[in-house]
Amino acid sequence: MHELEPIDPIRFTQQLCEIESTTYFEGQVGDFLTAFLSGRGWEVEQTPVPQPEESAGKGQRWNVYAGPVGQSPDLVFSTHMDTVPPYIPFREDDEFIYGRGVCDAKGIIATQVAAAETLRAHGLRVGLLFVSGEERDSAGAKVANQSPKGSRFLINGEPTDNRLALASKGALRAVIRSAGKMAHSAYPELGDSAVHKLVEVLERLLRLDLPVTEDVGPSTLNIGQVHGGHAPNVIADKAEAQVLVRLVGDSGPVRKALIDAAGNLAEVDFTLEIPFVRLKAVEGLPTMIAKFTTDIPQLSNWGEPLLLGPGSIHVAHTPHERVAKKELLEAVDLYVRVAKQLLA
Repeated sequence: MHELEPIDPIRFTQQLCEIESTTYFEGQVGDFLTAFLSGRGWEVEQTPVPQPEESAGKGQRWNVYAGPVGQSPDLVFSTHMDTVPPYIPFREDDEFIYGRGVCDAKGIIATQVAAAETLRAHGLRVGLLFVSGEERDSAGAKVANQSPKGSRFLINGEPTDNRLALASKGALRAVIRSAGKMAHSAYPELGDSAVHKLVEVLERLLRLDLPVTEDVGPSTLNIGQVHGGHAPNVIADKAEAQVLVRLVGDSGPVRKALIDAAGNLAEVDFTLEIPFVRLKAVEGLPTMIAKFTTDIPQLSNWGEPLLLGPGSIHVAHTPHERVAKKELLEAVDLYVRVAKQLLA
């Protein structure tokens, strides 16, 4: 086999970012990674990830696993191929690259591949797992967890500014629904406003004293969407709000607080829970607390988890997504160093 050219993480990130892959449309980037990694001698598997009923994407989408030929990996690098919308074209200047996915998480894919190739050249058994659907419901991670490869460690990549996360907050999503009776707004005594009930519940939610964990910080609550009613001159017969709480411990007390706040004014439907997790530390590395959620809770069969990656979460999901070229290059060396420490 002829000697392979070393991977340039910046140019590889550009190639990945030029393939649009918002959630549900990951198929093309999965095909690209499969061909690329196969061509470099990895044993590659593509696993289908189902499209949900509400998906606008009709094409195939995948998880992509690449490992040592005929062997189980001791350590697997993992991150996600999907991005949030809208697509933002790639561009660069002397210091930064810009565009959708440069830090969340296609730059991370590029640095993990480069690190894995270095480790493979040093005789270490490592693998790569790139999944679909992390930005919505971790669908790909749930599929991957049914077919683990026996790895001892999982290094999950998200933007942590190249600092090792000691914990990752969980998430509890709830829909608060109130019901009423429609009437002409000139005669409010003939109706029962669902919107007024919901507003009262939301005001209670904003005053909640939510749990705090000393070394992690507070739970936080966001009312992200509110819908209801028909017109300003109609008493509303229905209203609902979407609420997300970032968890710093067990969800039980938070669930009770939301239900108590709703009282007899509204129903609470819990639609998603991602648990709070504490993560492995490695001596000598700077650390942080991830206030966001990741695929880690859904990849429990892939080994002891760590969370580490280049880029800032503060610019992910924004029109100004960017990452420093220097930070990508440093991430490759950091991934290699951490893997060697874990496998020593």
